[in-house]
Amino acid sequence: MAVRSTREEAVHLLRQGIRNCEVARRLGVPSGTVGAWKHHDLARRGKLPGRKRSACVHCHGDRLDRPAYAYLLGLYLGDGYILLPSECRSTQSLQITCDEKWPGIIDSVEQAMRQVLPNNTPCRVRRTGCRDVKVYSNHLTCYFPQHGPGRKHERTIALEPWQQEIVDAHPWEFLRGLIHSDGCRITNWTTRTVGGVQKRYEYPRYFFTNTSTDIIRLFTDTLDAVGVQWKASVPRPTGQVNISVARKESVALMDAHIGPKY
Repeated sequence: MAVRSTREEAVHLLRQGIRNCEVARRLGVPSGTVGAWKHHDLARRGKLPGRKRSACVHCHGDRLDRPAYAYLLGLYLGDGYILLPSECRSTQSLQITCDEKWPGIIDSVEQAMRQVLPNNTPCRVRRTGCRDVKVYSNHLTCYFPQHGPGRKHERTIALEPWQQEIVDAHPWEFLRGLIHSDGCRITNWTTRTVGGVQKRYEYPRYFFTNTSTDIIRLFTDTLDAVGVQWKASVPRPTGQVNISVARKESVALMDAHIGPKY
């Protein structure tokens, strides 16, 4: 008969009703470790007390907050990724990395997660210079079928028909998510001599930078749909493409619906 690992033996004892502290004493491991093993075992078997079913528009027919989803989709395509279950993680997790300079965006990311997955509670993980906003659900790949092995720019990124329908209905929310992840609004300036006097002129513009040609196309197609004029830079050696929105009327339109980061 195969010999159980320490973790397997702990789970075996816990399922017999033996208390955490006694299991920890018998096996010589910290009680906190035993508690974590017990939690993961209960979660894997769906027996956590008071645990809510994860919302899913596909599996359970739950209502979807479509504007919030369009925003979260843009965030995911920019700075998000999904981790699948593993030996030390029993549930899928979506993580959006946010620069700590923009606390308002961190709040809006968390709010979008709560609206799209109302039965799941997001959390924030502090890292140097940034915050990871995370939410756990085993239906994340239902909501974001673009997930796959490797980096986004190394695989095809295409929206499912139901996703495209949401983006068509809520294009500004989708664009806001992309700008809040991989974009920015800056103020450029130049000087001109008028009547012998040198004057400084400032003009705002928006930028969006990404390496995936598919994500760039989703961004520019949506700009076209809302009447925003744009220009693309020559790809950098890294493959990144920079999309610029600089025309006064288009910047005003972006300001009315998106605005600077906050």
